[in-house]
Amino acid sequence: MNIQDTIVALATANGAGAIAVIRLSGENAIHIANSVFKSAVNEKALVEKNSHTISLGDVVDGERILDRALFSVFKNPHSYTGENVVEISCHGSVFIQQQVLQLLIKKGARMATAGEFTMRAYLNGKMDLAQAEAVADLIAANSDASHQNAMQQMRGGFSNDLQDLREQLIHFAAMIELELDFSEEDVEFADRSELHELLHKLEKALKYLSDSFSLGNVIKEGIPVAIVGEPNVGKSTLLNALLNEERAIVSDIEGTTRDTIEDELVLDGICYRFIDTAGIRKTADTIESIGIQKTYEKIASSRVVLYMMDAQRLHNKQSEYLEEIQKIAKKYPDKLLIPILNKVDALEKEIPTELQNLSHFIALSAKQKQGVEKLTHLLISLVEKGALTNNDTIVTNSRHYEALTQALDFIRKTQEGLQLQIPGDLLAMDIRQSLHYLGTITGNIDVDEDILGKIFSSFCIGK
Repeated sequence: MNIQDTIVALATANGAGAIAVIRLSGENAIHIANSVFKSAVNEKALVEKNSHTISLGDVVDGERILDRALFSVFKNPHSYTGENVVEISCHGSVFIQQQVLQLLIKKGARMATAGEFTMRAYLNGKMDLAQAEAVADLIAANSDASHQNAMQQMRGGFSNDLQDLREQLIHFAAMIELELDFSEEDVEFADRSELHELLHKLEKALKYLSDSFSLGNVIKEGIPVAIVGEPNVGKSTLLNALLNEERAIVSDIEGTTRDTIEDELVLDGICYRFIDTAGIRKTADTIESIGIQKTYEKIASSRVVLYMMDAQRLHNKQSEYLEEIQKIAKKYPDKLLIPILNKVDALEKEIPTELQNLSHFIALSAKQKQGVEKLTHLLISLVEKGALTNNDTIVTNSRHYEALTQALDFIRKTQEGLQLQIPGDLLAMDIRQSLHYLGTITGNIDVDEDILGKIFSSFCIGK
């Protein structure tokens, strides 16, 4: 990747639409755009235009007119990338898009790689690394919570919190380093009691940020919810009732669902990924057996398990149901298990006390959509969103979480060293390590090219 090149890419989604935006960025972006621009109203050339101006003109290849478009000019450093940028808003025909892209490449641009525009924004100091990663999160946001958190990070909330912590730590690191220059005089420039208070404050702040990752991961990835039970208890019907659409095939024939069916539902700003699984039973059918094996795999990867029972089979199946509930609870103790008695609209007797006493037990009729709302309320209550509603910083990125954890470890080592009254040079080593890991989050230190490549490869081309 040569960051001196002028790059081009489609900035809007692939496919036909009313308009398409093609973005150029680089030193020669305006000159390249100007070479294919012919003003529709006899205006001056793009290279003579002021920054942040829009011109109407034809996209021309010699005498051939490809389209009439708007040319938006942004001159460095006042652009998204910090370079010269031109955005061409043309008609959204796929053919026109390709023709314009090919023309710009012929004039000297090259196709951008994934995330290269945002990488250039980072390299040119328009945003730090954490903010750049938040751009990808914002594009991928599929719920109010994920959108809100990505916006907060993109505006620099997380970065500002980290910068404040780093500046305080840098001050004491400098004082300790200064002591090393005067080691023979045996003087202390860094007040050890103040350093102890600062380390305690940093430990608390870093622990809060790292602990927030459990909520942040839920916001970003959603909560996987496995719907399990024996065949024909209404798993697919419940999925359809939750989604309010006919997503899964419903049939009286047992074993209809042989593979998992997944879909997402946003409840109170949080995304829940519901997984309808194959019915659990003993079977000689090879294909159905594979589906049942996948059911247990989905239970293992889920956070919540909805175990469904059939009210019409309670007379013969109650002991089996209770045994299976205990089996799942014992095998997967870290999962939230919600026992559900379905088809209660057809139940003529009282619900047995043994079932009602089960933790989180819910009785409902998926077919009649009775009691489904109670289930959704329970699912919503699982997420403690106090930090989100208070606009606190929430860590959603696993790279950030790992760096925070490493920084916290070295803060604790520094605390131990302070209590043991170890020499200042050893204290300084641990402080520098903590500063290093905090710096990797925002890119305040040199970041390995492989790390940058991994981060920006997850972006779409054109961003």
